[in-house]
Amino acid sequence: MEPMPNCPQCRGEYVYHDGLNFVCPDCAHEWSGDEPAAEQEKIVKDSNGNVLNDGDAVILIKDLKVKGSSIVLKKGTKVKSIRLVDGDHDVDCKIDGQSFSLKSEFLKKA
Repeated sequence: MEPMPNCPQCRGEYVYHDGLNFVCPDCAHEWSGDEPAAEQEKIVKDSNGNVLNDGDAVILIKDLKVKGSSIVLKKGTKVKSIRLVDGDHDVDCKIDGQSFSLKSEFLKKA
């Protein structure tokens, strides 16, 4: 049995097959499954569920310790001009001239 695809709209994993279409119970998106996977874009959302795009400004919602360093990124820090990337840490940005990769779950759209 082949695994179900993730939802192309919200990337939800609890998809089911309903006759002719795939259905996502999280966002109620339905699709035929005939679309090629290359056209399906990853949607990145902040901690409040707002969709993030390249160039958006975001605010940290939590103090974040930087791994392998004594640097702490403080809650409330505004980050301008983010860039979305694939991977576990889905946002690249610069804070005070240093590059960081952050998880969108610790950000809110400004």
